[in-house]
Amino acid sequence: MSVSLRIGIIGGGGWLGGAIAGSILESGLIDPRNLCLSYRSRQPDRFPDSFWTTDSQELADRSDVILLSIRPDDWYPLALDASDKLVISVMAGIRLGVLSERHKTGRVVRALPNAAAEVGRSYTPWIGAGGVTADDRAIVGAIFEACGSQDEVASESDIDYLTGLSGSGPAFPALLAAAMMSDAVAHGLSAETARRAVNTVLIGAGHLLERRGESPDDTVGAFLDYRGTTAAAIEGMRAAGFDAAVTEGLSAAFKKSVSMGAVS
Repeated sequence: MSVSLRIGIIGGGGWLGGAIAGSILESGLIDPRNLCLSYRSRQPDRFPDSFWTTDSQELADRSDVILLSIRPDDWYPLALDASDKLVISVMAGIRLGVLSERHKTGRVVRALPNAAAEVGRSYTPWIGAGGVTADDRAIVGAIFEACGSQDEVASESDIDYLTGLSGSGPAFPALLAAAMMSDAVAHGLSAETARRAVNTVLIGAGHLLERRGESPDDTVGAFLDYRGTTAAAIEGMRAAGFDAAVTEGLSAAFKKSVSMGAVS
């Protein structure tokens, strides 16, 4: 899908905004000249054929679709009139009704891509307000398909939960990797060997799950049934509270997302 619409990304100079910009350009979704990005103090060197500005309203006026990729704390003072254009927020916690009222448009969407958008592997759940049209939905789907995969979900509560599960996604394998590397080094491996071993294991596991298309439970169950070293490791981790720790972490992220929206 290629669209002739002009897309503006407020926060395009940041990590996530830049990752989304890179993905939609690499996919050929839009021409670089139809992309407008904002930055704070120093214009990035990326995307030289696109338009850069420090003026958010100028960006909105030049765009047909406005994507908000800034921190909620930076969004609160932002005065931007979208004039009934499509606004897509990738901010955690900010509700559809608040976005609609603040930016003067009924065509608002909440979406939660993650950092893997940088490599075209993000999972992005999203939900639109009542004013979002079928064409708007197609555009939102195309933008986030360019970043990886996407789903329209049923409620804002789903988005709040997925803020932790998938929005924070790459942080969790990284947390596991850091713990595994620390243990490997403590057992005498060099840091470089530990890093290469752990990274290869996690990357390979992701590809294996994707390729086989089976439930993670099935993979875990197969190792448990074999009753080897992997089964011993799984049982040791679970006995130490692994499952409970994951549940607690996701619950904390969910509560944080809800509280961030309540402040608005």
